[in-house]
This record gives sequence, structure tokens and C-alpha cells, in this order.
Amino acid sequence: MKVFCYDRCTTCKKALKWLDEKKVKYDLVDIKGDHPDKKIIESAYKMSGLPLKRFFNTSGQLYRSMELSKKLKDMSDDEQLDLLASDGMLVKRPFVIGEDFVLLGFKEEEWAERLKK
Repeated sequence: MKVFCYDRCTTCKKALKWLDEKKVKYDLVDIKGDHPDKKIIESAYKMSGLPLKRFFNTSGQLYRSMELSKKLKDMSDDEQLDLLASDGMLVKRPFVIGEDFVLLGFKEEEWAERLKK
């Protein structure tokens, strides 16, 4: 599984610590330097069954400075996917893509259930 994280993110640090404690194998990807492209995000979106809005890092500075809370509702899915692919800092993190699942953010109970840990 791939785990997209930002090294300064405290939630990412907690998630990685949890994965390490549970001895879960993962490939770590820097979401800022090597952010997911449109194809990856679109595939994860379709697999997740979640609303596309959930993929946005709504607490991030970039999201707020772009006033996306006002703009997203008027954007098509394709426009939103382009936006998410344009900058990793717009993507909710940690962003995890497994063989048949997607995790957004770190909720220990959800991760434990999904990863059977």
C-alpha cells in the first residue's frame, strides 16, 4: 500500500507511528514533492465510494487561501480532480491507497478495521 504523507503533518506522524507499531508494510510517498497525479486520485475516488469533497485538505492554508469552500460546489468532478492533482497540499492526508481500499485522514478505529490490526 502507498501512504502519501507530509513530513511536517502531526496527523501523518501519528499514522506512520501506528503503522510501524502494528508492523504494517507500506511505501511512503512525500505528498508535497511527489504528489498523486489525476489518474491516481481518480482511481482512488472511484474505489472509495466517498464524495470527492472528502479528498480535499479543508484545514490547509492553500485550501483556505483559494477559498475552495465557496468554489467546489460549482466545479465539475473533472475540475476538482485537476485541482487535487495540481498540488499535494490540497489532498487530505494521510492519503492511503491499498489494493482494494482508500483511507483519508487518520482515524485509528477505521484503520484498524480496514487493515485488520
